[in-house]
Amino acid sequence: MTYTIRVAGLTRELPLCPISDSLSIAGFVIFGDVELTCACAKALLEKAPEFDYMVAPEAKAIPLAHEMARQSGRNEYILTRKKKKAYMTDVFETADSSITTEGEQKLYMDGADARRIRGKRVLILDDVISTGGSIAAVENLVTQAGGIVVARMAILAEGDAAQRDDILYLEPLPLFDAQGNPRT
Repeated sequence: MTYTIRVAGLTRELPLCPISDSLSIAGFVIFGDVELTCACAKALLEKAPEFDYMVAPEAKAIPLAHEMARQSGRNEYILTRKKKKAYMTDVFETADSSITTEGEQKLYMDGADARRIRGKRVLILDDVISTGGSIAAVENLVTQAGGIVVARMAILAEGDAAQRDDILYLEPLPLFDAQGNPRT
């Protein structure tokens, strides 16, 4: 089973992936799809307010953040990590829960990155916003660091996230029942 979506002028077939006995999601992955990544980055930049830095959670948002940095002429973006790395110092951490990850996980921000965004306008990016857990966790880290969140952006808003007025996104993405029917 698949779901056809049109986003940033491109059409893609997304596989439906069961999450539970009664819920499936459409698997949207931009890894390896350069055309889609570039088109979505351009479309999101057209909607973005003025910003100084972009911050994204590891891992599926990495190509998007990279391409948005390239297209906007910036030479950097900041990632929040799923694990502390040896090179990270003065680490900030927060809890994160996601529809696609079982259980709670942690997100970490390097203290050097935190110092760079202090007092700066920050754009938070993700590929898909569903429950909003990952975006909220990134926002928590940005706020702890003293950054000023100017927008929360994603390519797709899944399920009830499409009704939120505090996020900017390109297209809605429905949730599905076990038989592949969109949930209303």
